[in-house]
Amino acid sequence: MTTPTLFDRLRLPVIGSPLFIISGPELVIAQCKAGIVGSFPALNARPQALLDEWLHQITEELAAHNRAHPDCPAAPFAVNQIVHKSNDRLEADLATCAKWQVPIVITSLGAREDLNTAVHGWGGITLHDVIDDRFARKAIEKGADGLIAVAAGAGGHAGRLSPFAIIQEIRQWFDGPLALSGSIATGGAILAAQAMGADFAYIGSPFIATTEANAAPDYKASIVASKAADIVYSNLFTGVHGNYLRSSIEAAGLDPDHLPEGDLKTMNFGGNNGSKAKAWRDIWGSGQGIGVIDAVESVADRVDRFAREYAAAKARIAG
Repeated sequence: MTTPTLFDRLRLPVIGSPLFIISGPELVIAQCKAGIVGSFPALNARPQALLDEWLHQITEELAAHNRAHPDCPAAPFAVNQIVHKSNDRLEADLATCAKWQVPIVITSLGAREDLNTAVHGWGGITLHDVIDDRFARKAIEKGADGLIAVAAGAGGHAGRLSPFAIIQEIRQWFDGPLALSGSIATGGAILAAQAMGADFAYIGSPFIATTEANAAPDYKASIVASKAADIVYSNLFTGVHGNYLRSSIEAAGLDPDHLPEGDLKTMNFGGNNGSKAKAWRDIWGSGQGIGVIDAVESVADRVDRFAREYAAAKARIAG
């Protein structure tokens, strides 16, 4: 299997990961115009009817950009669908994605053959995020086109495996599109992901500290001020292990060094504004790569920096 041609328009081999609450049309459009895949969770559009408006806005603005810049078209965009059984919006959100023929659907927390078939029906592709080789094999067996390997150090729900381990195991049997997530925050790290065998770097936390991100000013400031040592790995907040900013845990009145165990039964991705939204709003997710983020800047400036660092890393290795 080869990488789909829709990725040919990328300036850099980067997919901006969907950030719960934070990713909206402004961030996605800016990422795509900058030449990387922009994405957002469907559940960010609340109520459900807002998803149609967002997809209309993204589609129209990117089409206008492409007409104005035929020699530098925007990258494609993606919508993240939570496949967990508690997501009572999934069918409605899929129907809206079908209406707008979303080019890339990122699936999380469950792999479904019928969902992959539906996306293929309108000409889209699916990428499924996985934390180990077993889940990767299940996703491909059920028809996913590509994989997102979520390694240790990634923001939000993160795996425990070294990026070397998970990429090596998957590449033993899978030659399709593969992205790597986990502490990637420089152009050199993007190149390193490719050298390891990934096609794309999957980057989230650096885009929290951008002007287009729908994050609270204190959240952006914490990303800039924090280092890898300030990230806490816990399953308390959603029932699934994830990485969070120590400062936000302390602000919530909790001791980040003595957090109780969470319960998977508490996971809730329903369409209402329930505990999941509250957890991500008050307890801030972040990956371990933020130690190199030293300012809040525009998406365009951040991608420009990635491009300079990527070119410099290539030249350094060639030299």
